[in-house]
Amino acid sequence: MNVELRHLRALAAIGDEGTITGAAAALHISQPALSRTLEQLENRLGTRLVERTTRRLSLTDAGRLLHERAHLILKHLDDALSEAQAGPRPLRIGFAWAALGDRTVPLLRAWRDQHPDIPVRVHRRDDPEAALRRGEIDAVFLRTPTADAELMTEELYQERRLAAVSDSDPLVGRSVVRLADLADRLVVLCATAASTADLWPRGQRPATIEVANVDEWLTTIATGEAVGATAEATEHSHPHPGVRYLPLADSAPVTVRLVWPRTPTHPATRTFLKHVRRMIGAAEPGL
Repeated sequence: MNVELRHLRALAAIGDEGTITGAAAALHISQPALSRTLEQLENRLGTRLVERTTRRLSLTDAGRLLHERAHLILKHLDDALSEAQAGPRPLRIGFAWAALGDRTVPLLRAWRDQHPDIPVRVHRRDDPEAALRRGEIDAVFLRTPTADAELMTEELYQERRLAAVSDSDPLVGRSVVRLADLADRLVVLCATAASTADLWPRGQRPATIEVANVDEWLTTIATGEAVGATAEATEHSHPHPGVRYLPLADSAPVTVRLVWPRTPTHPATRTFLKHVRRMIGAAEPGL
């Protein structure tokens, strides 16, 4: 089977852009040339990778799998070529929302002091797990479990949940609030943080709206349009003059995890995991 890098780049672009026009522009080639490259790939594999309609393209199941793996292969190649030219690259750590809250800066400063030859770069991603599978980052802090057998998970610690309300909200005077206090309110969910929607029992869930990012989430709460529920790290990483964070007394804590590929994409990944364990353990006696 003779599959070339140009075939993988074509499928990666088509999956990302959703159209031949957009993919061809991204690759700086003509649309007919891209269509021929896709057809060659499908013929050599003996399977359909892309369903074509008059308006849009969609990946088949086989296409989605190869699209994700193509990104990973191409990223590994690009990294290898870059390292051959410029030396080892930084360790890339991803997160979606608040990293490790107030633990983040001490952890990264300690790493810099102890491993000055291995810089760490942090990257916020709307879907950090997908970025991890594509090889765009080397490890990620998550607050949701993953079922991907190709990923390894280390549970680090648990943090409490908080309610987030406007500074003029009647709940501000309370020392704690309960889920029932929010059940008849409009609750704003953020597309990049999926740990809130199922807090309430079925049949008692409040009305919700979804926003695209943390800035929209904070603004929606600050204006009093809605309330929110979040993990403790948000209070440190995303303070806002119009938002107050209150302990949410009757909700389960959030588990913070470090997740990385079963085959690490950076040689320092496991060293970083040991560093995180040591720093978290030092911060939480008894662990």
